[in-house]
Amino acid sequence: MLRTLVMILAGGDSPALSVLTAERTEAAVPFGGKYRIIDFALSNCVNSGLYNVAVLTQYRPRSLHAHLGVGRPWDLDRAQGGLRLLHPSPTPDGGGWQRGTADAVRYNLDVVEDQPVDAVLLLAGDHIYKMDYRPLLEWHEERAADLTMAVRSVSPHDAHRYGIVSVGSDGRIDRFVEKPRRADSNLASMGIYVFRKQYLIDLLRSTDAVDFGRHLLPKIVTSARTFAYNFQGYWADVGTVQAYYEANLALLAETPALDLYDPEWVIHTVSSDRPGAEIGEQVRVENSLLSDGCRVYGTVIGSVLSPGVVVAPGAVVRDSVVLGDAVIEAGAVLDRCIVDEGVRIDAGARVGDGDDNTPNAEAPERLNTGLTIVGLKAHIPAGVRIGRNVAIRPRTQPAAFPADGCVPSGATV
Repeated sequence: MLRTLVMILAGGDSPALSVLTAERTEAAVPFGGKYRIIDFALSNCVNSGLYNVAVLTQYRPRSLHAHLGVGRPWDLDRAQGGLRLLHPSPTPDGGGWQRGTADAVRYNLDVVEDQPVDAVLLLAGDHIYKMDYRPLLEWHEERAADLTMAVRSVSPHDAHRYGIVSVGSDGRIDRFVEKPRRADSNLASMGIYVFRKQYLIDLLRSTDAVDFGRHLLPKIVTSARTFAYNFQGYWADVGTVQAYYEANLALLAETPALDLYDPEWVIHTVSSDRPGAEIGEQVRVENSLLSDGCRVYGTVIGSVLSPGVVVAPGAVVRDSVVLGDAVIEAGAVLDRCIVDEGVRIDAGARVGDGDDNTPNAEAPERLNTGLTIVGLKAHIPAGVRIGRNVAIRPRTQPAAFPADGCVPSGATV
């Protein structure tokens, strides 16, 4: 296999995830109970035998850094290779902040140049998938490619969210369009690129282009040896609130497309020292995923609960994603909600209440399907009623809620 340096791009601010990324980068957002989104890219690397990994950070990196540590859960705490965290820093010419994906790699070209590798594998840190990168690297090597791009088929209705490629009969890419309004192909870039090392260095030194998808790829696919590698497995871009919610709840299917129980392809993560989940006597739990340390004494239906969540007697959690250490007090009701870490919902509160589906006034394009989202460590007071498509900002306290206890659909607190 080609000697390979992996670079995971994990510095974006991801505003389409609303309050979930107000205080953390998307790569650090919890997913599927006990995991973080970046766990999937890291686990794919080590399961593929790739142990030379750099993570490029920038936006709100503290929780990501705390999660990654020295890379021990992924066997990346190594003297040779292993895990590197690459932070933005001032440069002699006055630069420092990375403006896009290409800019982020350009700021770290010294790392690329110093590595005794043949190829650079660029990965997004915000996708959910299981993939063996070895066949991709072999495909790249066999074709003596300058660039190989992993692609997969997507619904024509979703094509506007991705970079769309057109591929000739020999597998070469002849066109790349970033997020087209109308697509003439259904092959979408997965944000997974293999570059020949020297080609990548020469490319980034010859231009000041900021982003691969918007600026570089549309030009180089016609001039360089660029090939498409068609991936057939599960892959989800969870970069919007709706996509994140659906990907979590899809884990509850009888036969989920993403198998987290596969012993042949373990998804590694940082596991906290918590006891097993506790289920009380007068409890109803249906089709849900409960993580370590959960204590459930009420009703949980069709929901995903991260470690340490408490559901008090008489509380109901329905069709919701509840992240770590949230507390749902007695008689409170959650319906179609995403509740961030450390949230407290006091007794009798109703979150995601009623049938009014008015889109969120501040972000109608992000919150319009009836989901209500509660930010990190917010405190919902007792008895309050919160409608649908509502966003509660992180650390919001009871005094911020209306005196009448009603937050209408489409509001932001």
